[in-house]
Amino acid sequence: MPTIPARLISFLGHPLLVLTYLLLLMMSANPFAFGVNQMSDQRAIVLVFYVVSTTFLIPALGISLLKPLGLIKSMAMTDKQERIGPYIITGIFYLWMFKNFASGAVPLLFVEFTLGATVALFLAFFVNIFMPISAHATGMGALLTMLLTLSYEWAGQTPQFGGFSFSLNIALILFTLLAGLVGVARLSLDGHTPGALYRGYAAGILAALVALAIL
Repeated sequence: MPTIPARLISFLGHPLLVLTYLLLLMMSANPFAFGVNQMSDQRAIVLVFYVVSTTFLIPALGISLLKPLGLIKSMAMTDKQERIGPYIITGIFYLWMFKNFASGAVPLLFVEFTLGATVALFLAFFVNIFMPISAHATGMGALLTMLLTLSYEWAGQTPQFGGFSFSLNIALILFTLLAGLVGVARLSLDGHTPGALYRGYAAGILAALVALAIL
C-alpha cells in the first residue's frame, strides 16, 4: 500500500478515535438516550467535545510532548519500551472519563464501551511489556466487538448523518473493512509484524468482552 493512503488509513483507524466513532453512531441513532433531541443540541455538542478532547486531543497532546522531552525518539514509537509512557498517559484520561460516565450521564451501553476501551488500553500496556502489540489493531478489535454488541442491543436503530440514514449493520461492515485496511496499512508502514497485529485484535476483542461481562 502506498505511504500516503497507509498513513491516512492509520489515522482513521487510530485507537484514540474508537469512542468518538461509537458516540457519534449512538447519538445519531438515538439522541434521546443521551437526553437530547438531536445532535445539534448544545448538550450534545458539549458531550461530543468532552469525549473527543478527553480520549483523543489531550492524550495526543500529552504524547506529543514526550518527544521534545527526549522520552521517545519519534512519534512512530517503534520501540515497545517507548510506548509505556503513552499508554499510561492515555489510560489515566480514560479512567477519569469512565469514572464520570459511571454516574449515569450517558446510556449504560456507552459506559460499557468506555470501560472496554480502558481495559483494552491497560491490556495492551501489559502485553507490550513482554512482546510487541499493535495498539491500532487493539482499538479495531475492541471497536468491532462493541459495534457487534450495539447492532444487537439497538437493533432497528438507524444512525443519520447529513440526511442519510443507514443501519448499524452497515456501520459494522464498513468498520470491519476499515479494521482490515488498518492491518494492511500498519504492515506496509513497517509499524508492526503480523504477530503484533493478531495479538492486538485478540486483546481488543477480549477487553470489550470483559467490560460487557463486568457491567
